[in-house]
Amino acid sequence: MEFERNESLTFNYSDIFFSYYFDKERYCKPMVYDHTLVYIYSGEFILQETNKRTIVRKGECVFLKKDNRVSLTKQPLFDKHEPFRAIFMKFNRPFLRDFYQTLDKDQIPFDSVKNIPSVIKLTQSPDITSLFQSIIPYFDSSIKPSENMMNLKVQEGIIALLNMDKTFYQYLFDFTEPWKIDMLDFMNKNYMYELTIEQIANFTGRSLATFKRDFKKISNLSPQKWLMDKRLKVAYDKIRNDNKKVSDVYLEVGFKNLSHFSSAFKKKFGYSPTK
Repeated sequence: MEFERNESLTFNYSDIFFSYYFDKERYCKPMVYDHTLVYIYSGEFILQETNKRTIVRKGECVFLKKDNRVSLTKQPLFDKHEPFRAIFMKFNRPFLRDFYQTLDKDQIPFDSVKNIPSVIKLTQSPDITSLFQSIIPYFDSSIKPSENMMNLKVQEGIIALLNMDKTFYQYLFDFTEPWKIDMLDFMNKNYMYELTIEQIANFTGRSLATFKRDFKKISNLSPQKWLMDKRLKVAYDKIRNDNKKVSDVYLEVGFKNLSHFSSAFKKKFGYSPTK
């Protein structure tokens, strides 16, 4: 596979992603929605939690627990002429439910696990290495693999984790619904993330219909308008009181497009953010 300088490519087959960044550091602060296994083919993957920093390098693998926020930096190693290349394997809830039904329940350990970390750097194992090495050729080919083949690879990933540590039974097959949590507290802490209203409902322990009904009790605005209002007010404060640049602020508060931010800002406050 030939790549031009500066080129960044991402291939997606079912729930398996291949990311390729040549000479640009890529930084983001995502919400991890599904359990995810990440194998680093080259370069470095830096994960920053509140008080913990994890660096994953070539040939290493890391497990990301679902429903967590982690700051990610994907970067090449210039001195080694290594682009950033990694494979991401997602384990979504329906897939895990179906896989769980195939297990012998008598063999499943049910000891409860508390304080599960959101990032786990795995010890190197032949199972994990051979799994991801076997996937690489699919991304080097113009022939798209079948969905059945990719599903088998995801199943192989689950089996590799379970063989590595029995604790992963509790990680992967916990299907309990979360308790309801305070909606406004969650939204005030996460307004800058690109979450749908349905995702916010899920994270606060509600169905979409229940979330909308509960939200009407605490605000005259719709959830979408509340988020827009929150982002603009925080942006106003950052620009006016913290003397931050408009070019930095619009990204910090969750806008993806500067012109959209400027238009929304002017509509709310009567003048552009640069003024």
